[in-house]
Amino acid sequence: MLMTKRILITGVSGCIGHYIAEILIQQTDYELYFLVRNPDKLGFDYQARSGIFLIKADLRDIEQYRELLPTINIAILAATSWGGLEEVFAVNVKSTLNLIKHLNPEVCEQILYFSTASVLGRDNQMLKEAGEIGTDYIRSKYECLHQLLDLEQTLPRLRILFPTLVLGGDTNKPYSHLTSGLPDVIKQLNFIRWLKADASFHFIHGEDIAKVVYYLVNHPPNSLSTEHIILGNPAITVNQAVEEICHFYHKKIYFRINLSSTLTNIIIKVFKIQIADWDRFCISYRHFTYQNPINPSVFNVKPSYPTLTAILKQNSKQ
Repeated sequence: MLMTKRILITGVSGCIGHYIAEILIQQTDYELYFLVRNPDKLGFDYQARSGIFLIKADLRDIEQYRELLPTINIAILAATSWGGLEEVFAVNVKSTLNLIKHLNPEVCEQILYFSTASVLGRDNQMLKEAGEIGTDYIRSKYECLHQLLDLEQTLPRLRILFPTLVLGGDTNKPYSHLTSGLPDVIKQLNFIRWLKADASFHFIHGEDIAKVVYYLVNHPPNSLSTEHIILGNPAITVNQAVEEICHFYHKKIYFRINLSSTLTNIIIKVFKIQIADWDRFCISYRHFTYQNPINPSVFNVKPSYPTLTAILKQNSKQ
């Protein structure tokens, strides 16, 4: 008799975690183990079927589950801490690596570890500035990635996921940081529409991230090599994004002022705006784009939100 797979998921109370939990609950019969500090934050029905287990604990207390961890077949590690230097490195580096080291490479067929695309340059290689002047969060992700790559020969098969700009959330799911900021952008649209900038980026919706994860869960790695997977739709320029948002909200654009790096730096200097080194780097770097981004369509799966307009339409219904 075949045993059902056991999947451990951390970060399930977050935006991405909610979408992943829902698709695995609804479309698999695997045993699901959700590590969560506060079950009250869960907006999905974790009693929808049998085989769902809540582990009420902090990631920093993972040692308590050293008997369970070696039995896990797939680990989806989406937990993260965003603020406070000590906590960020304790959770995002030390505790994450500690959990991974307790997995049994002969039992665990794959680890899906969520990093961030901010630690990579346009060549998909580690970006040294991220490790040197990034925010506490970015530097912690950079350090964890660095240590993971040093350990990869001793670990279960590793797939490192690098989300680009994440949108998503609804009445039953926490909003991503970017989606939470959209109302402020829309309020300033009458001003923003007159500006243009030479910059570009990728974005992806949490639901589409979950679709990719679902595909990967059901298609184990064929190689022992670590996979680096950039999660994002094709790159879009800042100007295209502004035009798309303006079109959705019926805001006409008659002319635009080029917000160059030089002009931006003059504004910062004249108005004595305090700006962190990482933010200053981002202003100069401008094009946060990557090679071979992955979204559901790459696996012949229809994406839910392939455009900004699709996301804006969904948000307007909420």
